[in-house]
Amino acid sequence: MRAFLFPGQGSQKIGMGSALAAASPAAREVFGEVDEALSQKLSVIMREGPEDQLTLTENAQPAIMANAIATLRVLERHFGVALTGHGDCVAGHSLGEYSALCAVGAFSLADTARLLKLRGEAMQAAVPVGEGAMAVLLGADCDQAKALAQAAAQGEVCEVANDNDPTQVVLSGHAGAIERAVALVKDFGIKRGMILNVSAPFHSSLMAPAAVRMAEALAQISPAAFTLPVYANVTAAAVADPEIERALLIEQVTGRVRWRESVLAMRADGVESFVELGGKVLGPMVSRTDGAAQVTSLVTIQDLEAFAKEMV
Repeated sequence: MRAFLFPGQGSQKIGMGSALAAASPAAREVFGEVDEALSQKLSVIMREGPEDQLTLTENAQPAIMANAIATLRVLERHFGVALTGHGDCVAGHSLGEYSALCAVGAFSLADTARLLKLRGEAMQAAVPVGEGAMAVLLGADCDQAKALAQAAAQGEVCEVANDNDPTQVVLSGHAGAIERAVALVKDFGIKRGMILNVSAPFHSSLMAPAAVRMAEALAQISPAAFTLPVYANVTAAAVADPEIERALLIEQVTGRVRWRESVLAMRADGVESFVELGGKVLGPMVSRTDGAAQVTSLVTIQDLEAFAKEMV
């Protein structure tokens, strides 16, 4: 069995998608459709920057999705490798769950772009800049991270936001609590803690106002039937019902990204091969979670061509 994976925030960089667009009309069509849906030249920001504009959450989220879907479209149209013919399920990290849903037909590309633009705006607006923060813990498992978060909270919000793999967990919450957590890492047997350069405390209860806005938006856009099941971030389980998934997307705004558990669940369900589209971030997390899993990252035309040859 094979799972196709879609990366989340942090995988953006200047020039993303440029080579694909230069080589493939299919990629250019994706970037053009996203630009039109957003009434914004997002593709120019992706190609040329400036970097501070690309890293804005409201731009980074649809940009990462567009790059992943462009990669998928090139794979399908130019190399004849269709998701439904060569995959058994999909999953995405945080905003990548929307990319995964677009890939399996739950949302149109235009609707996905608009939802992610709104999601980025809503998450940024939920907490004033400077009041929230996130930190990555290296050499920490989820239990260690939970204990550290509880000790550092001191009446403020300090929560596990991302359980990425057995050695990497991300905390999110009030800036003071996150700073205390980083200062306490050694006391909890954790190798290292680093404050992340992000603009808001994503996937924490502080994002509740953003969840309200996403609930309003998702009430207007009903997901269609999926061509493949999606492993949801907040349950780490396969979902095939569009209405259940819609509720989970709302919960995801404040909920933990249970990526490690999702990988283990896919493995338990028979997935042996994991293929990341448009990034090289999730593959290493999969490998650290289960060293026996087969991992492939598809970013360049050459990557796609080599993968297509393996599928013959």
